[in-house]
Amino acid sequence: MKVYDADHIRNVVLVGHQGSGKTTLAEAMLYSTGVLQRPGTIEEGNTVSDYHTSEKNRQMSVFASLLHVEFQGNKLNVVDTPGYPDFIGEVAASLHVTDSALFVLNAAEGVQVGTELAWRAAVKDSTPSMFVINQLDREKTSFRDLIDQIKERFGRGATVVQIPAGPGSRAIIDVLIMKQITFDDHGKMTFNEIDEAFAEEANRLHNELVENIAENDESLMELYFEKGNLTEEEMRSGLREAMIRHQLFPIFLTSATENIGVSRLMEFVGNVCPTPSQMPPAAMKNGGTIVPDSSGEPVALIYHTMAEAHVGDYSFFRIYSGTLKPGMDLVNAQTGASERLGQIYAINGHDRDPVDTMYAGDLGALVKLKNTHTNNTLHLKGSDAVMEEIDFPEPRYSTAVVASKEGEEDKLAQGLHQLHEEDPSLHIVHDQHLSQLVLGAQGEMQLEIAKARLNRRFGVDIEFVKPKVAYRETVQSRARAKYRHKKQTGGAGQFADISMIVEPVNGDYQPEADIKVRGEHTEETAWGSKIHFIDAIVGGVIDMRRFFGAIQKGVLEACTNGPVAGYPVGDVRVVIHDGSMHAVDSNEAAFKSASRACFQDAFRQATPVLLEPIYDVEVLVPESYTGDVMGDMNTRRARIQGMEVEGVFQKILAEVPEAELYRYSTSLRSMTQGRGLHRSSFTRYESMPRHVQESVIAESAAAKED
Repeated sequence: MKVYDADHIRNVVLVGHQGSGKTTLAEAMLYSTGVLQRPGTIEEGNTVSDYHTSEKNRQMSVFASLLHVEFQGNKLNVVDTPGYPDFIGEVAASLHVTDSALFVLNAAEGVQVGTELAWRAAVKDSTPSMFVINQLDREKTSFRDLIDQIKERFGRGATVVQIPAGPGSRAIIDVLIMKQITFDDHGKMTFNEIDEAFAEEANRLHNELVENIAENDESLMELYFEKGNLTEEEMRSGLREAMIRHQLFPIFLTSATENIGVSRLMEFVGNVCPTPSQMPPAAMKNGGTIVPDSSGEPVALIYHTMAEAHVGDYSFFRIYSGTLKPGMDLVNAQTGASERLGQIYAINGHDRDPVDTMYAGDLGALVKLKNTHTNNTLHLKGSDAVMEEIDFPEPRYSTAVVASKEGEEDKLAQGLHQLHEEDPSLHIVHDQHLSQLVLGAQGEMQLEIAKARLNRRFGVDIEFVKPKVAYRETVQSRARAKYRHKKQTGGAGQFADISMIVEPVNGDYQPEADIKVRGEHTEETAWGSKIHFIDAIVGGVIDMRRFFGAIQKGVLEACTNGPVAGYPVGDVRVVIHDGSMHAVDSNEAAFKSASRACFQDAFRQATPVLLEPIYDVEVLVPESYTGDVMGDMNTRRARIQGMEVEGVFQKILAEVPEAELYRYSTSLRSMTQGRGLHRSSFTRYESMPRHVQESVIAESAAAKED
């Protein structure tokens, strides 16, 4: 195929809710440009972009797919993304490397949660955006209601460019070029004058479009005042700049299944949507920027990795600078590993076209890179160019994972590691203390897809179980204990006698009257708490220079599995203030055992309490659902911190125990018909209610018996 430079490339991403018709629109683009002899369908499972087993089985997009067409002298790279909210990570990665977002809306359903999620990601990346109302030829659709809904959700910058030419018509009225366009079955366009029945509305919308463009550009405003209108080229230029500044968002119409409006949409993309060279310079991680100069040093970002059967790992990239050719040696900026490039491909779903050269601004794929994964930058040896990484979403749902068969733990770990390399929105946490592997994702669907891929690719069957909560233990009062360890085995025995005080760590240490501090040491725990040791031994009753280390080890061992329910201990002070030793039988092992037992006794007397992790939770919901969500929060022991308005949403701020958040994302979607979103982050540990604590202790005791 022909090689295109940055001035003749358009990188666009199709985003929107599941069922809006993104994949069908992509098929229509391929068909209209002659790539396909006939378009595939979701129902038949023969579309170009939805070719994975998971996608065919579920009849939905799961992974972002790269496509390309050649149209009117330009190369249009089109990324078809999933619309189901669980796969927002695929959307985030695709928005990061494309220059325009086409928000595809189902005319019968309007704006849905997948659209809203993608919009937030596009705003974050400042991606120029436009709306494509698809399937407008279906029954029970109202064009004007849809326009009002779009403007309500996304602002007055949403600007009408096309209107339908009556129900059942294969024509669309385009108020940018002021023509009525009729489309045949192959997408060929015939331009006519606008029917008189639509002329008044078309003129009104044309004037609104001109005014909206002029309002966002001072030079065009002056021209508008001088001439009373703008030329088509001036409108295109002004519209492009307003899109780049995220001020205007054109609204187009299509019926992808009938191939209506698709060719004109591609024409607009080629004439108005920005080229890579027209976009602001791309940000680099070191704070600099980079422009798409094909003669510059090669710099490419791997934005997606996907294992393909019988092929290996596909590494999808965007070239931000320079030219890529097979056989080049580049360096992974993150790992320092050298990579020799194999064949470079232009991709159409499962099909790949080998190319000898790709220029800055283009999207493509490599096969079998050895040590390079998603979010890695490839550059020349000695270069310091590192591209800004994709910001993948934090998990909204977590579950523990266990292998169905014993002995497959290593295969499971290897498989999960591979899935994370391909999709960083899958988070893997191994909690050694709780002996569990936790997989974090955006929701249950993403986890089910991961489960199926583990089985298919690695032969590992897994089960999802409710994750254990990482509780902690501490004390609320002061207590003393004494313990004597004495053991005689015929020869030299073991002897250690120790007395200690255990109390909470509350500010500076205030010793009792009979305590004289000789030394102190603080241990930081892995979860951010402290264990503070005080040496208050007087008179040499214990040789602390010899045994202090052993005493600390004994206490720390006891803190690993707390005396109450076996959870780690923290925020305690241990004062060693008395004891005795034997000249022959005292040794480090004896004092280690004695200090462990003494600490456990004192801990149990010092009003022990379990601490539970508390999370800051933000919930975004339409106002009509706030009552249901607030009521549900109250059942989860939540403390509401306040409410704020965020666009058309209400944002509920709350503090919620981690134990109450299991499957919350699923419950929230059910309560809000899929339109509620939440995110959570750990904030602190705090004491749990007595009745809840008793239940946890009982469960822990039962688990030990088993």
